[in-house]
This record gives sequence, structure tokens and C-alpha cells, in this order.
Amino acid sequence: MSRVAHRQHPIGSGFTAASTADEVIAGLDLTGTYAVVTGGHAGIGLEVTRALAGAGASVTVAARAPERATAALAEAGLGGVEAGRLDLLDPASIGAFADHWLGTGRPLHILVNCAGATPPKQLERDARGYEVQFATNHLGHFQLTLALHPALRAAAGSRVVNVSSGAQRFGEIRWNDPNFLQGEYQQGVAYAQSKLANVLFAVALDRRWAEDGIRGYAAHPGVIVGTALNSSAGREALLAQGLIDESGRPVIDPERGKKTPQQGAATIVFAATSPLLAEIGGVYLKDNDVSPLDDEVRPVTADDVPSDAASHSVDPESAQRLWELSENLLKP
Repeated sequence: MSRVAHRQHPIGSGFTAASTADEVIAGLDLTGTYAVVTGGHAGIGLEVTRALAGAGASVTVAARAPERATAALAEAGLGGVEAGRLDLLDPASIGAFADHWLGTGRPLHILVNCAGATPPKQLERDARGYEVQFATNHLGHFQLTLALHPALRAAAGSRVVNVSSGAQRFGEIRWNDPNFLQGEYQQGVAYAQSKLANVLFAVALDRRWAEDGIRGYAAHPGVIVGTALNSSAGREALLAQGLIDESGRPVIDPERGKKTPQQGAATIVFAATSPLLAEIGGVYLKDNDVSPLDDEVRPVTADDVPSDAASHSVDPESAQRLWELSENLLKP
């Protein structure tokens, strides 16, 4: 068994699937800590920002429209949080954000790669011809993280948290065609590939950068019920997923992965801040703990949505291969 897989087992954090971001960060003082949260002005990203800032961290939210992000933060009572422009589909925008950060001379203690593409109904590509879910969820964050490496190293103890999904279990990296240039495009297949990439990236990062004091994590927030209800899914689909009852009321059931935004943000905040992870990295987390490793194949039902780590998701050879593929895809 690999060193990474060996670490992939619960550590007994004392928290549960129902714990909130405020609960997992309670008692921690992050004064003097600098954090960047992509997409940190909405949904679970906003709850991550709220928790980190509430503990004293200086948080910068990276967003495509910083003016709208600033307004959303002010409305949420987080007017002291700054926002910077970042378009994860635009390599020049990513470079500009990183250059600005490095130019300030500030270290970076926490980088939360939280922003994600809304799964399109049909195949969409960026200006390079890259499939938008893979390009946004993985490749843009990969470029950003590499560009911010000097600031992460300067922190002398930093963490990179990639927000993944239970879909990583069902994902495969299309090594020869990650951008669906051939064959039929399937929205769910593309999404699962991008979420698997989030985990493999965390594994590879930790193996490469742990000696620089930079640790990598992938975090599964669960299914955020409010976000799901605002999606294009119809009533029957929501019923089948167990996200609403027969009366149309939302079902919050954290033990089965159906969570509020505050509960969903908790595992991300746990990954970013918990002292219990001080000597652990390169792992996939769920429900505020390191996930167990489970390779059992079973169907997805409304009462059982498998989301534990799978061996292929934390495989170090695949992680290294993805790193190399991603570097090649970023070449002009």
C-alpha cells in the first residue's frame, strides 16, 4: 500500500457530519494569517470566508467580478474582506492575480480552491478549446496554485485545500482526451473527471511540496441542499435524490451527505485550519475527518450516495501523471 493510501483513514477528529464551520474552527486564533478563497463570496465559499475571517484571518476573495463579490461580502457583513479579480478560464487573469499577490510581499498561509464551473448541459470550451469543467475546477486552480508557490513557501507552514466531491469515486482521467475532442460528451463524466483531478492534485502537491512546509488536501463538502434546489433539476429528480420530501420541503440529512452551507463549509475549514492535520497531508476528507478508503462498488440511491475515498483517487502514480499532463496543457 502506498504512503498516501496508508494515511487515508479517519483520525477521530471528534467532529461529525453535522458539525458547522464555526464549530470546527472554534478556539483557533488566525490573527496574522493570510488566506485566499476562490469563489469565496457565495454558497459554501462565503461560509468558508466567514469562518476564516471570524477567526481573525485576513481573507482575499478571488472572483471573476470583484465588484459583485465586494457587494455580496458587504451584504453578508464581511465588508473588511477584500476581493480581487480572477477568471479561472483566463490564464492571463490567473497570472495577474498571482503577480499582484506576490508583489505585495505577503505570505499565503491558506489557499482554498473553492470556485467551480456550473455543469453545462452541452459541451462548452474556453478560448483554448479546453472543456470548461476540467479547465475551471482543476486546470485554472492548478495554474493559480503553482503561481502562488513562492507565497505559500514564504508562510513557513501553509495549506492548499481543493474542494472536491463524492463524484471523484466515479471519475476517470481521460488521459488522451481530457477535453472531449473525440467521442460523446457527457456532463456527469466531465464533472467526475474534474473532481477526481482535484483529489489527485492534492496528493501530488503534498508529495512535492511538503518539504517546503506546504500541505495539500481535498475536501468533500457534501451535497449542499440549498444549492441543489436552485439548480435546473426538476421535482422528480430532487425527489429521487432525496433532497426534497413529498411536500417539496428540503431534506437536511448530514449523515447521508445532505447538508446546509454551514455544514458543507465545515470540512473545508477543517482541512484549512485544524491542528489535527499538522502532520498529515495528501488526503481526501469528508465529514470533518480523513475519509476511509472504500473500493466497494455499489449503486447510488437516495439513501446511499457513496463518497468515501477510492484507491484510484489517491493513487500517487496517477497523481504524478496528472501533474505532468496539467503542466503540458498550460504550455502556450
